[in-house]
Formats: sequence, structure tokens, C-alpha cells
Amino acid sequence: MIRSVALVLCLLAAAAGAAPEAFRLDTARSSVGFTYRFMGSDTRGTMPVKSAEMRIDLRDIGASQVDVTLDPTGARAGFVFATQAMKGDKVLDTARHPQITFRSTRITGTLQEARVTGDLTVRGVTRAVTLKAGLYRQRGTDPADLDRLTVLLTGAIDRRDFGADGFPGYVGPMIALRIVARIER
Repeated sequence: MIRSVALVLCLLAAAAGAAPEAFRLDTARSSVGFTYRFMGSDTRGTMPVKSAEMRIDLRDIGASQVDVTLDPTGARAGFVFATQAMKGDKVLDTARHPQITFRSTRITGTLQEARVTGDLTVRGVTRAVTLKAGLYRQRGTDPADLDRLTVLLTGAIDRRDFGADGFPGYVGPMIALRIVARIER
């Protein structure tokens, strides 16, 4: 009986002392994808991650913090002319704004069904956005292995909210996001 009580107290103390832990992004196995409407058809693109700082609390997802910087100068928009136009001054203006940042301000829900709200800065314009998120064990890993995880983030933004409103006769305003991040403790 005393051993059982001691074990429960140790587990409670460990859970109470849990804090966000640093995770590193595996850039080679992660992707930031986006989809936009070009002349009525869905077109896909990608954008590299420049840096990411992630502190994740697996017991209290709300205590987690994410800070990501993307490199729009290395983005690809499906074909060469779209890529050039996207990087130009009428859309992302990468010459003046060579990075896009996202900093979480609130995370709610569960590990598998979370909502990540944060400040997204594009072209020097910052707006609050909310993305759906799920945190999963990586395929092929042991069920108890929580050191290597996959984060799936999805959502959409209106590019006009950030002043990236060039070529409205060709490109739709909504940009769908699908981000697959492989992370390691």
C-alpha cells in the first residue's frame, strides 16, 4: 500500500513538473505546401523553412510555443512564370521582404486535434491566423517513442489581407496551407 501511494505521488510530481521541451525540425523531411487557384485550376507550390523554434509540452499542449521563419525567396509556385510573379513586388515582394514569420500566441485542443493561433507576418503585414494541427508518432517508430513526431498543420489565408493582391484576374485570393513537419526531441 505504501509503495502504491509513493508510486502515485512520484507520477503526479513528474506530471506537475512537466514543461515544454525543445524539438528540432528535420528540414530534409518536412514540407511547407500551399495550393492556390490559377485560372480556375488548383496549382501547388512549396516554400522552404529557414528556421523553427518549437517548445512542445506533450502533457499540456496549451503550454507549447512555436516560432517559424519561412524563406519565400526559395519558394516554387508550380511553374516558372508563376514563381517569378509570386516573388515579385505585386505579391510577396521578396526583394523587400525576404522572410515570412509565424509566432504562436495560443494553442488549444488535444495533441491530435489542436488549433494553433498566432501572428503571421507577410510583406511586413501581421495578421492573426488559426491553423488546425495534429501531432502524431512517426510511421515505423515504437508506440512509446515520443522523441520523433510528425506535425500536420492545415488551414487557409486570404492573400489580400497581407497586401499580396497582384494578378487578381489570374490568381484566386485564398491560399490553402498543408504543412508536414518532422520533429525530433
